[in-house]
Amino acid sequence: MIDLVGYGAFFLTTALIFSLVTLGLNLQWGLTGLFNVGLAGFVAIGAYTSALLTTPDDPTRLGGFGLPILVGWIGAMVVGGIAAALTGMATLRLRSDYLAITTFGVAVVVQLVALNAQKLTGGPFGIGFIPRPFGGLAETPLLFNLSNLAVVCAVTLIAYLALEHLSRSPWGRVLRALREDERAAISLGKSARFYRVQAFAVGGAIMALAGAMQAHFTGFIAPDNYLPILTFQVWVMLIVGGSGSNRGAVIGSILVWAIWAGSGTLTSVFFPPEQQARAASLQIVAIGVMLCVILLIRPNGLFGDRPLRTRLGKRKRIDTAKSGSNG
Repeated sequence: MIDLVGYGAFFLTTALIFSLVTLGLNLQWGLTGLFNVGLAGFVAIGAYTSALLTTPDDPTRLGGFGLPILVGWIGAMVVGGIAAALTGMATLRLRSDYLAITTFGVAVVVQLVALNAQKLTGGPFGIGFIPRPFGGLAETPLLFNLSNLAVVCAVTLIAYLALEHLSRSPWGRVLRALREDERAAISLGKSARFYRVQAFAVGGAIMALAGAMQAHFTGFIAPDNYLPILTFQVWVMLIVGGSGSNRGAVIGSILVWAIWAGSGTLTSVFFPPEQQARAASLQIVAIGVMLCVILLIRPNGLFGDRPLRTRLGKRKRIDTAKSGSNG
């Protein structure tokens, strides 16, 4: 029973770290309409920034300042936000698929730098000995996992409440206006590029924070952690939960990660060791099937709002029917 509780805490910690990335993507896409498929790059930037700031001195690479973990997380958010803002200023003139291609290229560049800049990132060997919160409890897995879960829950809750407040604020309403009708928003004196760069930077900072937390939770990072499959996972989490809904971003992350982890466990049980590498592709199949089913039942996700035009059209038909019956 104790082992089951410990694993549940470990599972929820990982799922909530994913939910932070999804919340950042929801701000960019669900609220503002920015098609970012390079989020793995911003997660990697946060992870490596925090690792370089907090790890002990290492003569084989730069960094290793031995700073507190909280300083590493703040540094990750600052560097991730700046990187996202620079990317936004350079690319947000593009639209839809062109923006997607460009942001994907940014993520590939970050991953290649992490792979080849061995003096900075450790190259393919990664960075180890990253300090872990409550590291003194590592010999007691249950307490260690529960303590980390409490920290991740607190950070996720703060991020969720902050984004909920921002989405309802005048700033959030401007972002929604730009997503729905850019020309109308510009005609009211709003700078589309200025607000979009802000949204891209805040979303990138949240993604970087998630990367930093994941790095300290596992204690080791490597370039293979930030492959395009990470982007695929987070986009599925947002689509399943419902684009535009922060609650959907959190619930969708937990649900998709449960299916991903559960399918991985099943493949290890039902397939012999020599076939498990091939059977791992069944995880993607399971996610794809689940995505198709949910989109058939709930085209806008579990918590996504129905389009405004649909609601207005339905209301118009009802009003027409009422007027016809009265006549």
